[in-house]
Amino acid sequence: MRPDRIVPLIIAVALFMENMDSTVIATSLPAIAADIGTNPLALKLAITSYLLSLAIFIPASGWTADRFGARTVFRAAIAVFVLGSIGCALSSSLTDFVIARIVQGMGGAMMTPVGRMVLVRSISRRELVGAMAWVTTPALIGPVLGPPVGGFITTYATWHWIFLINVPIGLIGIALATRYIEDLRAEHRERFDLVGMVLAGLGIAGVAFGLSILGLNFLPWSVVAALVAGGACFIAAYMVHARHTANPALDLTLFRLPTFRGSVLGGFMFRLGIGALPFLLPLMLQVGFGMTPFQSGMITFASALGAMGMKMAARTMLRLFGFRTILVINSLVSAGFLAAIATFTQTTPVAAMLALLVVGGFFRSLQFTSINTIAYAEVDTARVSRATALVSVGQQLSISAGVAVGALAVEFAQHWRGDGPLQAADFPPAFLAVAVISALSVFIFFRLPADAGAEMADRLPAPTETSDERTG
Repeated sequence: MRPDRIVPLIIAVALFMENMDSTVIATSLPAIAADIGTNPLALKLAITSYLLSLAIFIPASGWTADRFGARTVFRAAIAVFVLGSIGCALSSSLTDFVIARIVQGMGGAMMTPVGRMVLVRSISRRELVGAMAWVTTPALIGPVLGPPVGGFITTYATWHWIFLINVPIGLIGIALATRYIEDLRAEHRERFDLVGMVLAGLGIAGVAFGLSILGLNFLPWSVVAALVAGGACFIAAYMVHARHTANPALDLTLFRLPTFRGSVLGGFMFRLGIGALPFLLPLMLQVGFGMTPFQSGMITFASALGAMGMKMAARTMLRLFGFRTILVINSLVSAGFLAAIATFTQTTPVAAMLALLVVGGFFRSLQFTSINTIAYAEVDTARVSRATALVSVGQQLSISAGVAVGALAVEFAQHWRGDGPLQAADFPPAFLAVAVISALSVFIFFRLPADAGAEMADRLPAPTETSDERTG
């Protein structure tokens, strides 16, 4: 198989494992808690500890890959993730389980940005759109597939297999990476920015963790505010530090590139709204419409089918219309499909729900592929590792913020109605609110250059008119 096909597939499988595992335990918490002798609320620490570990170690991913080689670090990341999975399955106490989840987060923090770095460095820019479509799909499928898979495994087997299933997948990934992925590394070794990593890690962790539990009534509001404010202070301190450091952990000068700035900032705003979908939709179907977790999971999975169908069309659409046109128009189209979910009621035919989610999933996946690809349009090879780390940070924060926005939107709708138990009527305003937020990304994408990513989209410039042609 050609490298431009097998390499994205290897990375996609690894990222699918990481993305699904981050959500798969949600429906299995009661069973896990009963087995290890704790309560489900305390076990929420397993989710938050994974998130914190992910946030803290992402800033180190770029330097680590440059220093020790992309293939070496990618294989090690998979191995660490698998070890953490085994630790989760063997846990007999809350402490054991939380430690194992932290180990998983360390592997996931390296797996995602290093995988993207391998992709950008090993595949030509003209082939990157198709390759990025493969890598984008797991990020869309994982969150919606995780809950039903977790519920199915827990119901018909034991919760341990949620984690043990990662072992054969991880071993296959390591073997394929050894065979097909080059051990790319930087030509010149740079000094590791330890101070910058600590400041950035604490800042990202504080903001991401605080936003992820905002509106969930997990911790008092004062503690949540302190986490977000403290994280913001560490991020501000890092920005000051980065200006006086030759090789900072996160290279903020990349934001001077219009395409990178548009991808990260526009992508953050777009994900802020769209990221609430995996949280809001299952909740509405189960709490509002009375469906079982498995029923809601199968309906939610329809959006993943649309995402998979997009892989074949992304390259053609970008070649025909260009990145800016796709990003501008599709941000509104995707937001429109998100807003349309507000029309769902208990009497809406399941077929109609599935059709809307499939088509909406197609356009959302096209947008994510375009956003993830255009980020590297102007990034030179030497700074690819830094770009992937910064892109991953933006995505991590947007995912955390998306869940927070969704939770707050439902809470405000519930309060506006007069409080009381959560009802189906509380969800339509929330879907409309997050759709508006996602649509606001159009103002950022509109500022992209008209020819942004022309090489990646395989759009050849029009031939210039010669003087002889002008004079006839």
